[in-house]
Amino acid sequence: MQGVADEERRMTIVEHLEELRRVLIVAGGSWLAMSALAFVFNARVISFLERPIVGVLNDHKYATKTPIVTQITDPITIPFKVSAVVGAVLALPIILWQVWGFVSPGLRPVERRFALPFIGSSVALFAAGATFAYLVMPLGLGFILGFLGDNATVLPDLDSYLTFFVILIAIFGITFELPVVLVLLGVLGIISSRWLRRRRKAAIIIIIGASILITPGADPFTPTALALPLILFYEASILVLDKVLKR
Repeated sequence: MQGVADEERRMTIVEHLEELRRVLIVAGGSWLAMSALAFVFNARVISFLERPIVGVLNDHKYATKTPIVTQITDPITIPFKVSAVVGAVLALPIILWQVWGFVSPGLRPVERRFALPFIGSSVALFAAGATFAYLVMPLGLGFILGFLGDNATVLPDLDSYLTFFVILIAIFGITFELPVVLVLLGVLGIISSRWLRRRRKAAIIIIIGASILITPGADPFTPTALALPLILFYEASILVLDKVLKR
């Protein structure tokens, strides 16, 4: 009987590994497919990503109206880099669905009920953060590019700008997950709405300080644009926890 049990256990492990291999293949394949699609439309994609800085350059008297390239290989490498990042974003729903299909059989019904709203809200908040960063980016770029005034000729490099763009989008998208983290900690019993209320002042100071430290550039607009929504999210988390924990 012990041998049969061990054999069944080994079969279960092998089945899990096979399922994991399938998930990785589908996730990797979807990323490659979406990256290829983004590469086909790379000119439109890059034009969309350039829009914030192009708007700033055209609204002021700068030497160039579009970002420049400084490396001879940039015209080839930049489209590949952009396509890989955009492909990962486009493939994210498929990847998350595959991950959910892999882990959901091991969850209890109550955990499954909470998991889907958390996943959905995480994706929605990340998208909201990325969109918000895209909209407020021209304010920060205008301040940064115009800081030296007439003492320098501004020739923004496309590769550097796209790196700045990705970092800013990632910072806003990740930090916008704050309410998901707080509500999850509350559901797990680690914190409560009362605990958050007692630490409101300290939390606001930490949010403002962190916003200043983690945002690229040195303009006052980007940290402010990040701190204000996070403070609102902190207050919203208190209200959500009040209702969730009462249930």
